Amino acid sequence: MIRLQNLNKSYKLNGRTKVVARNINAVFPTGISVALLGRNGAGKSSMLRMISGAMLPTSGRILSTGTISWPVGFSGSFNGQLTGEQNCRFVARVYGVDTDEMRDFVEDFAELGQHFYLPFRTYSSGMKARLAFGVSMAVPFDTYLVDEVSAVGDAAFKEKSNRVFAERMSAAGAIVVSHSMVMLRRTCQAGAVLENGTLSYFHDIEDAIDAHLSNMERALARG
Repeated sequence: MIRLQNLNKSYKLNGRTKVVARNINAVFPTGISVALLGRNGAGKSSMLRMISGAMLPTSGRILSTGTISWPVGFSGSFNGQLTGEQNCRFVARVYGVDTDEMRDFVEDFAELGQHFYLPFRTYSSGMKARLAFGVSMAVPFDTYLVDEVSAVGDAAFKEKSNRVFAERMSAAGAIVVSHSMVMLRRTCQAGAVLENGTLSYFHDIEDAIDAHLSNMERALARG
């Protein structure tokens, strides 16, 4: 379970105050995949960063009874001077995962060949994404945070990525940000809509999508 308690978040953007959260109180249940919906600029990525602990709220707090991932596929924290293997081992030690098991899983999953033993800074963007997704899937979290993740590589690799991701979701919960309603319907059971600093939780994903689309229509009507 993840509980947002009296959560407030605002910051200055181009001289104007941007409000992401205005005294939000909400609960994301254990073992449920929740779509986080909102118009562009509503603050969905900021909300995920606060839940992950990478960003602090202005006030209020976020409580959790289980482990929470970093955003799936995020590679920004890897050390460019370390090899793919060394980065895997470092992450494994941080999260208390067996280092050899993580190395073996990621090496097999990412299909980087000898590049797995070369510095991360030498990787192409696609190789970085493969390594990052593999590392994300190698750590068993109670809740996975997903921010517009998409599988990379050829059709066979994408199929493998989707299959492994589905296996993880069968035993965990998730908070998922995506513009693809097809992906959200396939992945999530519930939804939460972020609009003007407020968060509305819906136990049915279809109700959440309907509310989000209504917000989009009203915004278009206002011009």
